[in-house]
Amino acid sequence: MPAPIALFVYNRPDHTKRTLDALCKNELADKSEIFIFSDGPKEESDIEKISSVRGLIESLKTFKKINLIKRSENIGLAKSVVQGVNQVLDYYEEIIVLEDDIITSPYFLFNVNTALEKYRDEEIISAISGYTFPHNVKLPDLFCLFFPAVWGWATWKRCWEFFEENGQKLIDSLKEKNLCNKLNHNNSYPYTIMLEDEVKGIVDSWGIKWYASCVLYEKFTLMFDESLTKNIGHDNSGVHSGATNVHDVVLSKSKINFELKDVKENNEAQKQLEKYLHEVLYDSFLKMADVCSERLKLINSLNDTAEKRLNIINEMSEEIKRLKRII
Repeated sequence: MPAPIALFVYNRPDHTKRTLDALCKNELADKSEIFIFSDGPKEESDIEKISSVRGLIESLKTFKKINLIKRSENIGLAKSVVQGVNQVLDYYEEIIVLEDDIITSPYFLFNVNTALEKYRDEEIISAISGYTFPHNVKLPDLFCLFFPAVWGWATWKRCWEFFEENGQKLIDSLKEKNLCNKLNHNNSYPYTIMLEDEVKGIVDSWGIKWYASCVLYEKFTLMFDESLTKNIGHDNSGVHSGATNVHDVVLSKSKINFELKDVKENNEAQKQLEKYLHEVLYDSFLKMADVCSERLKLINSLNDTAEKRLNIINEMSEEIKRLKRII
């Protein structure tokens, strides 16, 4: 039986529709049970959009069984994902997880379910990633990395049990075991700082804690050469992401050959991952520069406005003085 699917949605009906349309085209969709967790509104303006999202879900017919969990209050994505995954894994031994902006290949469910079954007892593998970062060389159909990407992923109950929600414990343990550089992929991306920001409350991310937990226990993620998912949320529509095309990939159009020769880190894939992370970081710096540039323009504009108003005040003051002399 295929693994149950957990889908997390909020207030983006267009994205949710595209996500569901793609998922329904998977050949195992009609044999799969799906749990859809719909978060509640942050503010009154969210209510209509959330109602539209729930209407889409209530009209679904493709899946074997559909469970819609409606939250009356907003608990946020991080808490929603952790609670939802816990809820499903209370009853099942494995899970496939998606969010409302993840488009899947028609072979996503087949390939991920096959991997879940084939590597169920491979203790060193903690997760299966549907998303594979852009790369410009041919990699093996299947390979391993210390990088549990979370844009369409799957895991087993045995692995989720070592998920650590306490970010400070993760930081302390990673430092104790000298694993911070592994988390940062040789300083390719500041994941340690991201984890520290999560502890400080600057960001609210379950993903960085899941990633850090896997690195701490030195567990691999199984990845595919051709990506089975694509994130369509980098269009300024989401809470946690802006507009960018640095993550763009071409979706796989086939089932894969499940021959994993060695369960170890793939060196070439690691090089490609580091290159990708450098590009992501560079893209972030460019966005920061754009924001600073726009803010500088705004400051200059405000200065110009203030100067013009000061000139008007000075002119009025001179006119008042002139009138006083006349009087």
